[in-house]
Amino acid sequence: MDRKALAAAFPVTLPVLMGYLAIGIAFGLMLQEIGYNFIWAFFMSLTIYAGSGQYLGVTLLSTAAGLGTVAVMTLLINFRHLVYGLSMLEKFRGMGWRKLYMIFSLTDETYALLSSAQAPVGVNPKSFYFAIAVLDQSYWILGSVIGAVAGAVIPFSTEGVDFAMTALFVVIAVEQWKTYRKHLPALLGCAVTMVFLIILGSVFGQDQMLLISLGVIVLILLILRDRLDEKEGEPC
Repeated sequence: MDRKALAAAFPVTLPVLMGYLAIGIAFGLMLQEIGYNFIWAFFMSLTIYAGSGQYLGVTLLSTAAGLGTVAVMTLLINFRHLVYGLSMLEKFRGMGWRKLYMIFSLTDETYALLSSAQAPVGVNPKSFYFAIAVLDQSYWILGSVIGAVAGAVIPFSTEGVDFAMTALFVVIAVEQWKTYRKHLPALLGCAVTMVFLIILGSVFGQDQMLLISLGVIVLILLILRDRLDEKEGEPC
C-alpha cells in the first residue's frame, strides 16, 4: 500500500476509528454472549464487514434462522448500499483490482468519508480512497476481536449496546451536514422516508417501508442528478 496515502488517510479516519472500536467491541461482546468466540468475530468482520448486518447476524445466529430468512433480511437491511454505489461510480473508475475491494468495503461511515474527504496535494486520490477503506475495516476488525475477547474474560451485560451503531451513524450524518453548503439530498431523504413511514409504516412494516422509500429516493436523485451535480459536492 502507498505509505504516503496511508499517512494522509489516517487523520481523516480518526472519527471512524473511535466509533468503530466502540461499536466493534459491542458486536464482539454480543457475539461472545451467544457462544461464538473471537475467531468467529474476526472472520465475520473480515468477510462480511457490515455493521448493521453483523448486528442482525447475532440475532439470526441465536435463533438458528434459515438461509432464506438470512438472505431476505440481509437484502432489506443493506439495500441502501445501492444508493451509495450509484454515487461512487465515477470515484471508483480506473481503480483496477482495488475497485472490487472498494465496492465490498463501502460501509455507511466509509461512504461518508469518501463523499467528503479530498486527497492532499501530492497524494494519488485513488490510493487515498483505498487507504481510507482499508483503515476503516481494520478498525472494525480490531474492535470486534477486542469485544469478543473481553466478553470471554469479563462478565458483561449487552443490553442496549446495539444502539452504538445508530449513535455513530448520527455523528457521521451531522459531520456531513456541516461539511456541505447544499443539503437537498439529505432533506429529500428525510422527507421521503417520513412520508412513507406515516403512510405505509403501519401497513407494510418498517422493513418493507424502508425498501420502498429507498427505491423512491434513488429514483428522485437520478431524476435530479444534473441539478445536484452542479457544485453539489463542493465542501464549504
